Amino acid sequence: MMRRAAGIAITLMLLAAPAQAVEPDEILADPALEQRARTISKQLRCLVCQNQSIDDSDAPLARDLRIAVRERLTAGASDDEVIRFVAARYGDFVLLSPPFKAATWALWLGPAAILLIGTAAVAAFLRHRRAASSREPNALDEAERARIARLLDEDGAP
Repeated sequence: MMRRAAGIAITLMLLAAPAQAVEPDEILADPALEQRARTISKQLRCLVCQNQSIDDSDAPLARDLRIAVRERLTAGASDDEVIRFVAARYGDFVLLSPPFKAATWALWLGPAAILLIGTAAVAAFLRHRRAASSREPNALDEAERARIARLLDEDGAP
């Protein structure tokens, strides 16, 4: 009974962990503005955690960014203006989905290039393997056959 209660408690804490990132004192009174703030926060990377959005992060810097986003929205900025403001201060790295431009080409095109190179390498390997298996195994050329014949004639003579 006690183990079951502990298991339920741990499960509830794990489920509630992501919800703890946005603290009650950060939440805006206007539900529409709060929803916009949450949507924007999910698009911005926590610079401390790096693999979490600021909406999910408990880091103090993420909290500061969430507050800055809410302040900009309250001041009347559009969603794009808020995102551009944060990106101007912290660079494109802060965006979980960075823009497609010269500085980020490797980020966007790198996986496709690696896939193409890998596919070409596998195709070349299979082509080489198929060509090698279609040849007669250990085939001798005319010079080798003549040499073997001479050796057999010399050793076979009485």
